[in-house]
Amino acid sequence: MNALRHHRALTEIWGTPRGWRGTMISVNHSDIGKRFILAAFAFFAIGGVLAMLIRAQLATPDSAFVGPAIYNQLFTMHGSIMMFLFAIPMFEGLALYLLPKMLGSRDMAFPRLSAYGWWCYLFGGTILIAALVLGVAPDGGWFMYTPLSSKIYTPGINADVWLLGITFVEISAMAAAIEICVSILKLRAPGMRLDRMPPFAWYLLITAMMMIVAFPPLILGSILLELERAFDWPFFDPAHGGSPLLWQHLFWLFGHPEVYIIFLPAAGVVSTVLPVMARTQILGYGAIVAALIALAFLSFGLWVHHMFTTGIPHMALGFFSAASALVAVPTALQIFAWIGTLWNGRPELKLPMLYLLGFFLVFVLGGLTGVMLAMVPFDGQAHDSYFVVAHLHYVLVGGFIFPMMAGAYYWLPHFSGRSRVPRLGEAAFWMILVGFNLTFFLMHLTGLLGMPRRIYTYTDDMGWTWLNLLSSVGSFVMAFGFALFALDVGLQIALSRRSRRNPWGAGTLEWAMPIPAPAYNFASQPEVADRDPLSGDPLLALKLARGEGYLAQARHGWRETMAVDSSSGAIDHVVILPGNSRLPIVTAAVTGCFFLSVLMGYYWMALLPVMAVIGLGWRWAWALGSRADVGPMAIGKGQTALVHREAAGGPAWWGSIFLLVADSVLLASLLFGYAFLWVVAPNWPPPQTIDGGLGVAIMTALSGSAAVFLARRSEASGRQGSLGMAGQTAIGAACAHGASAIGLLVIGITALPPPSNHAYAAVAWVLLAYGILHALVALLCAAFVRARIGGGYISARRFREFEITRLFGDYSGMVILIILLCLFMPSIAL
Repeated sequence: MNALRHHRALTEIWGTPRGWRGTMISVNHSDIGKRFILAAFAFFAIGGVLAMLIRAQLATPDSAFVGPAIYNQLFTMHGSIMMFLFAIPMFEGLALYLLPKMLGSRDMAFPRLSAYGWWCYLFGGTILIAALVLGVAPDGGWFMYTPLSSKIYTPGINADVWLLGITFVEISAMAAAIEICVSILKLRAPGMRLDRMPPFAWYLLITAMMMIVAFPPLILGSILLELERAFDWPFFDPAHGGSPLLWQHLFWLFGHPEVYIIFLPAAGVVSTVLPVMARTQILGYGAIVAALIALAFLSFGLWVHHMFTTGIPHMALGFFSAASALVAVPTALQIFAWIGTLWNGRPELKLPMLYLLGFFLVFVLGGLTGVMLAMVPFDGQAHDSYFVVAHLHYVLVGGFIFPMMAGAYYWLPHFSGRSRVPRLGEAAFWMILVGFNLTFFLMHLTGLLGMPRRIYTYTDDMGWTWLNLLSSVGSFVMAFGFALFALDVGLQIALSRRSRRNPWGAGTLEWAMPIPAPAYNFASQPEVADRDPLSGDPLLALKLARGEGYLAQARHGWRETMAVDSSSGAIDHVVILPGNSRLPIVTAAVTGCFFLSVLMGYYWMALLPVMAVIGLGWRWAWALGSRADVGPMAIGKGQTALVHREAAGGPAWWGSIFLLVADSVLLASLLFGYAFLWVVAPNWPPPQTIDGGLGVAIMTALSGSAAVFLARRSEASGRQGSLGMAGQTAIGAACAHGASAIGLLVIGITALPPPSNHAYAAVAWVLLAYGILHALVALLCAAFVRARIGGGYISARRFREFEITRLFGDYSGMVILIILLCLFMPSIAL
């Protein structure tokens, strides 16, 4: 009876109201994760239909099924949907649903951020699909190469839909990346050291860190190209000091790591499911983690792999070719570890295992053709042919979809609480495997016979007719297999019998709870002593249900979960998470209004959503915190801990660190573009450079330094309990940051030519805008701290918001100094 009352109390705290209202306000990680997965599968179905239309067009020579304009939209949207609306969101959804359960936590670190990311993903994807229905979808390829995507060659809004819609969706991806990193590092079960984390958590941690570093170059490139299209700022126009190769560098700085960002979560599924199917533990845990880190590092040195035919110097060709071959080593290490796990265990040929065997076959073939393309002479022959299309699909379908389908059948009882329907899934598997290989293996041959990618038709005398027809037949067989998979999942959810808990006999924590999982995951949180807690203690689930873990009380209506030291897993503090809220959907809708305003060309009107987002962000942060000190409180097992508001290194601090890392990568990408154009583009530096405003520059630099100093003084005063002094220094910091913003604006007005004159001026204006924006953000942080002091939310014990202000103040001052140095470098050089 006590357990039942405890369950009801926790459900009331963590649950979500039924109906549409609950859908709008829910921030529960299980709800958000399921929505991501379902939406990603819906987008996958749309992308699959587009693929069928492409194959119908190419099935016969001289086909008139669709014309070139529609065909360009079809292959552009197929690639964009699969890369941006399916693969990344699918793994995000799986991570949001599973991570807290695997880590022994009750939710992710920032539940409202997860919900905001979901709504941004849904709204951004809807914009792209609506454009497809209306006939104004992107048509320049999912890579959007310039000058084809520039205004002169794509005069409509087709390219703008891609640039703005994808950037909108990328907000969701960045939010998820920060959420995943902080949750894995801080919100684990007590005792779960880094070397006790399940392999899946390691894969997701490395993937999320890669996203934080890889996505900003694409975001920057999209911003620059949209500025060129909207305002004629010539970043990519050689006639005015730009270079179309700059877009390729920025895109592939994202694009090649993106392949591994897609592969690694699926490989994490393999490392989780395979040992269970083999009834043993994963072989080479430490070696796999080391291979992950090496793979993440090497993946960022391969972007020129996609640019071998663009006139790259021979020394660079040799370097990037060697790096492209070297990246196969950590991948092969993982494959050998998986094969060793199978050899060491007693594999059971259940349905998830079938998909894993299909993964081995398809992905290894794709990896072999990848090594072939890493060789510069071969790449010169096969580049932009259907051989590359075949290789890409063998890597992405083999490396992502097959493992994810194994994971779908493995975790489906956890999602639905039901067992699957026999035989139907096996039929779907064989149709998908046979149809896939019939479709894409033959594309290697058409590519070697000279068929270029992206052509919409061909003549019969080219010798590709039968190969294309068989590829098209195979694609429809594969499509029927995916339809059968969807039917199988639907029948399992709707009609199948109830499943027992932990039907696979796994040892990870997600199976230590009832299925489907309650909103709070664990009635009490576990303490972990090894990597497979359920294997070490078969009664753990019962003990947690009886309240023998941490945070076994439902008190004050708080959503409590444990936070630990990032490396040792020792108890650190208790995190009190926010509850259900309308703020995520409202903020996402207002953010969408900004992108729609820019898409329609209402640039001044776009300032209104910006102001609204600032106001909502203020309200978002203001809703957190407390006006009363709590002090050490009981957490169970005779121990006490502080709440996160009174402890060092809380989730907000870690989230700010990762946000600034992503921000600094965006700045580094902008500086890379500045340096690249200086070296490659004509007339760099141009004859007219900054020739005045030096005194203003000095004043600006001093203002930025003063802002940093005052922010530090404000933090120190808060720690000493002198809140009045802290408020005054916060006002001083705000004034100094405001002076920095004004000084940078004056430099632009007085010392820079119009940005449409030359790419140097355009880049300089973007640098100034970047500096002004960050000075204003730091000003806003200082003003917020002053308001929080006045509202009683900050005390000598509750001073952690000063740490966030210090981070943004320090970063703002550093950014301003770097920008000034870059802007005055041409004058010094001349």
